[in-house]
Amino acid sequence: MSEKILVIGANGQIGTELVTALRAVHGAGQVIASDINNPAYAIRNSGPFEFVNVLDKDNLHHIFHKHQPTQVYLLAAILSAVGEQKPKMAWDLNMTGLIHVLDLAVEFNVAKVFWPSSIAVFGPHSPQYNTPQYCVMDPNTVYGFSKLAGERWCEYYNTKYGLDVRSLRYPGLIGWRANPGGGTTDYAVHIFHEALKHGKYESFLSADTALPMMYMDDAIRATLTLMDAPAEKLSIRSSYNLAGISFTPKELAALIKDRIPNFEISYADSDPRQAIADSWPKSIDDSQATIDWGWKIEYDLPKMVDDMLANLKKIL
Repeated sequence: MSEKILVIGANGQIGTELVTALRAVHGAGQVIASDINNPAYAIRNSGPFEFVNVLDKDNLHHIFHKHQPTQVYLLAAILSAVGEQKPKMAWDLNMTGLIHVLDLAVEFNVAKVFWPSSIAVFGPHSPQYNTPQYCVMDPNTVYGFSKLAGERWCEYYNTKYGLDVRSLRYPGLIGWRANPGGGTTDYAVHIFHEALKHGKYESFLSADTALPMMYMDDAIRATLTLMDAPAEKLSIRSSYNLAGISFTPKELAALIKDRIPNFEISYADSDPRQAIADSWPKSIDDSQATIDWGWKIEYDLPKMVDDMLANLKKIL
């Protein structure tokens, strides 16, 4: 049976690349991109597109009825830094949107749902190094505790209704095809743009702030691999830990400077995103993903830096 896949929040940093990857696998006509805003030219013109407000359940119901999706990817969210500026809006979008989609997935017998969680579910009392799948989780941002609550809803719908929901706790994501969406790890994308355009960058995080990161190519591959895995292989129905590469702004800047010798980095005196970063893990244990569905990273830090610079040089 051919898949009919609905991607909600297709204009974002993940959605832009996920739609392209899904259309390459399943065919352009089988992947419906949707978002509340006008999409990028490539997404709008490479396959079907629908305007969708995830908070408007009647609108969503119409889209589900019209397309009868077999898979749904819900990517619409307000991220960590923006969420702290608009906390109630972030909670409403991140929570109500998820429950709308879970309800409609049950009603329309959707075979699989993907919903992204985040390392933001961990907090200041979580183990900071090699953070395990199960541990103390005390997030202190609206984004973090909306993601933690969302994980509980996903597992609840799987247990109570048999809905096949799958999820990944993404680390900070780095890619060149789309702009980041207002997260605490955005510096690791902005730094490449500024290095190529201006030869300098002021980091809003301190020099030695280590955070788990991942190149977007690996994140997309992890998502598709998880969604292709047999259901009986999956032991986690909340959200899988996913690790990439952990590094600091200083370490990233040094590699960029190796390739752009005149590049200089400076550091802001204070930024509210620093406190968010300080509450997150430094590194992640994702061994359960390796055991259950064979996850393995491909991009280390030097390989990622080379690929980012090579691709951004073409488009800037």
